[in-house]
Amino acid sequence: MGASPPAQAFIQLSSYRIKSLPPRPIVLRIRWGDMLERHGSSVHDSGWSGIDFVSITQGLIVAECLSFRRAAKVLGVRQSTVSRRVRSLEDKLGVSLFERHSGGVRLTAAGNRFLDRARFALVQLEAAVDAAGAAGRGESGTLRVGIVSSMAAGFLRELVRSYVERHPDVSLQISEGGLREHIALISKGRVDVAFVMGTPAVPNCEIAQLWTEDLFVALPAGHALCEREQVEWQDLHEERFIVRQSDAGLAIHDHVIKRLADLGHHPSVQRLDVGRETLVHLVALGLGIGFTSEAAVAMSFPGVIFRPIAGDAEILPFSAVWSPSNDNPAFRRFLNLARVMAKKHKRRFVSRAARVASD
Repeated sequence: MGASPPAQAFIQLSSYRIKSLPPRPIVLRIRWGDMLERHGSSVHDSGWSGIDFVSITQGLIVAECLSFRRAAKVLGVRQSTVSRRVRSLEDKLGVSLFERHSGGVRLTAAGNRFLDRARFALVQLEAAVDAAGAAGRGESGTLRVGIVSSMAAGFLRELVRSYVERHPDVSLQISEGGLREHIALISKGRVDVAFVMGTPAVPNCEIAQLWTEDLFVALPAGHALCEREQVEWQDLHEERFIVRQSDAGLAIHDHVIKRLADLGHHPSVQRLDVGRETLVHLVALGLGIGFTSEAAVAMSFPGVIFRPIAGDAEILPFSAVWSPSNDNPAFRRFLNLARVMAKKHKRRFVSRAARVASD
């Protein structure tokens, strides 16, 4: 009859002629085959037994067209089929939804109220189906990320930016903390993934190294080493160092001790219970020399100069840690993107190292 069969067609309903509808157009897409396959043709509940989605929707289309004939043409079925279904719906409801006349139909007060609410219910049902599908595909939902490093620049910042651009409907929650804190939250299902320094062995978790960053020394402005493009460990043997009392700070502390001990020196290292920015400001005040990863040097601090430490060994690895039982689709898409970007980052790093070696 010109239109596709109802089991395959998308029926679009817009701006129904129901007084209580909002003035803006409403579009309802109903895929009959999917609806009947997922939910069955009837709604079996108290007071609803035998009332089916098809009859309700055909009633809505009749209300739109104000004619059984035009509604049947839209649906691609016989007029008698539509008339029979609507009559059956009225019998089950115990009310008349339409007044029939020679020129078509018009809504009764009961029909106006019923179809108004039925339309809203079907719109909500469709929204629920769409939302469930989007969440299952990782296109919506919530992603909870724990970090220990700066996001001022570098891989992590670019990863988050790229993910947000691709998945704007996912609610991204980022928390900063230490390794032990993030692992506890991962085990409780309150954090999906944490990005940590190094490649720690974490029980009952999976871990993947994704990127590396150069180690930088933070010097107070005016320090003699500020004139250098990069700093050697030997140049630091007489300096006093300050590091944070955090997992990342302790890792750097151990690294500094080892590197200078290998050179026969015993450095003075003070551990402070302060944040990343406060530590750098203390460097500016002359309380000691600090260390930071490459991402943090994108921030500008008055009175502080950052210089890289020479040598291939001065590369800080960063890894992702997550629970193998995490089935959050949004997280799975995030992890997949991180792995793809990590491969590109590694190729750039190898290319840069080759250029440095050739110079």
